[in-house]
Amino acid sequence: MFIICLFTVDLNLVNPEQECVYFCGNSLGLCPKKAHDYVNVEMDKWAKQGVQGHTKGDLPWAFCDEKLDSDMAKLVGGQPGEVAIMNGLTVNLHLLLISFYRPTPTRHKILCESKAFPSDYYAFASQMRLHGYDPESSMIFVEPRKGEYTLRTEDILDKIEAEGESIAVVCFSGVQYYTGQFFDIPTITKAGHEKGCYVGWDLAHAAGNVELHLHDWEVDFACWCSYKYMNSSAGGLASIFIHEKHKNTDLPKLEGWWGHKYSTRFQMNNEHDPIPGAYHYRISNTPGLLCAPLKASLEIFNKTSMPEIKAKSKLLTAYLEMRIKNKYPRIPNHIADGTSTDWKHVPCRYSYKQIHLCFINQTEEDQLSFFNQHHPCV
Repeated sequence: MFIICLFTVDLNLVNPEQECVYFCGNSLGLCPKKAHDYVNVEMDKWAKQGVQGHTKGDLPWAFCDEKLDSDMAKLVGGQPGEVAIMNGLTVNLHLLLISFYRPTPTRHKILCESKAFPSDYYAFASQMRLHGYDPESSMIFVEPRKGEYTLRTEDILDKIEAEGESIAVVCFSGVQYYTGQFFDIPTITKAGHEKGCYVGWDLAHAAGNVELHLHDWEVDFACWCSYKYMNSSAGGLASIFIHEKHKNTDLPKLEGWWGHKYSTRFQMNNEHDPIPGAYHYRISNTPGLLCAPLKASLEIFNKTSMPEIKAKSKLLTAYLEMRIKNKYPRIPNHIADGTSTDWKHVPCRYSYKQIHLCFINQTEEDQLSFFNQHHPCV
């Protein structure tokens, strides 16, 4: 017998009258209860105070992202100055690649997983073409072994060892969007650095979902969205991480006036005075209306910690697996479980090939993904 003890559920956080449970937090997180109020505050401020709203209130528009940066940094294990809230994920990935993808005739490749999210693939390919390289020869992949669904860390390391001298950037997903595999970020990052590669991570399905220590792992750069596990609304603000070791380097960047020090920004002399660190990558004023729902979500995360969230996630995932296999004992004999079961990378989701069930998040005709999302609405 397999027994799992779940923590006591706070019934005040759920509506027992609802006929269904939402399992699509991996696609769009639920609306935090305070989000309506916080957005309305900003709307009222705009209506009543106009331009003064740039410097007034709990979220002054000129500094609204800065009010949230420390909370965001805590979720990904970043230090002060390493995280900036801005733009959308793929826009940020392009901005980061401007700095870190600097191809040469002998080092021009980008290494990623074979089923990288399409938008990442498009970003990699277009950056290569921008520099005059062909994605057919400059983009290389690590694929699962025959009959397997997830990547083995040793296969990733072998690819880096074999081709590292020609790789400019290693860029994987923190959590693979299709299989749910949580990659061994510190080990892969270390291997890339040993071969002279920059190593970055798309954390769209990792930030707010798994425990991260980007600074300690010496990740060069990372980017992520906030509308999934961080429940910031559709198209919500994304973020970047730049390790502090790159703070005062001469990496090329696309610049704008929101990356200019506030103390000299309004001198209007056309002499760029950059803010060191991740803020140097800011280009335009972060929208205050989009900071409001993100603030509501980050306040929820501040009530707990990522280790506590992950502990509950493991229980919920295991509980779901137990219930499915007990209710439908023939399922494991007819379909392949596409989720990693490595104890170090316990899944934050559970993926099955579709049989005669019809529900949840569907990305291909035969793939269903179950995500546990237990913290968004308080």
